[in-house]
Amino acid sequence: MTVLLVPLAREHLAAMAALIEDPDTLRFTRVPDPPPPGFVETWFAGYENGRADGTREGFAIVDEANRFLGLALAPTIDRRARSVELGYVIAPEARGRGVATEALGHLTDWAFTELDVLRAELLISVDNEASKRVAKRCGYVYEGTLRSLWFKQDLWEDGEIWSRLPHDPPPE
Repeated sequence: MTVLLVPLAREHLAAMAALIEDPDTLRFTRVPDPPPPGFVETWFAGYENGRADGTREGFAIVDEANRFLGLALAPTIDRRARSVELGYVIAPEARGRGVATEALGHLTDWAFTELDVLRAELLISVDNEASKRVAKRCGYVYEGTLRSLWFKQDLWEDGEIWSRLPHDPPPE
């Protein structure tokens, strides 16, 4: 399967709305649970504004027929520090087919070439084993666990930080 990243656009809003109904998306991302009314519009607007000021970027992950497979995101771009946080959310029907690995590979290449970053980071829930496997396959290095990183549904959750630098060995 060919996986492409295209700039997030209004045409992706319905697919984004369906994505945030998925229990795993709610469990392993920072999307509020339950999402408040208008969340998808606000989420999309945040990426549109970030694209305009250079602090965020959002892509839809699509196949060769332009079918929505998920999101590839840069929620935090720090141009001065030349660092970026990256993330990905895969639609349930696209999981287990290598989509996340290919999308993160494209997103990482974009960050190193287009943004010229010196550090790319992933913040992954300690319980998200699938996402940790994707990070490893894409050449990211586990750096440690950040305790009580997120507060969601009245609970604190730990997160792992994974990074990749431009001179790291290529992925397996």
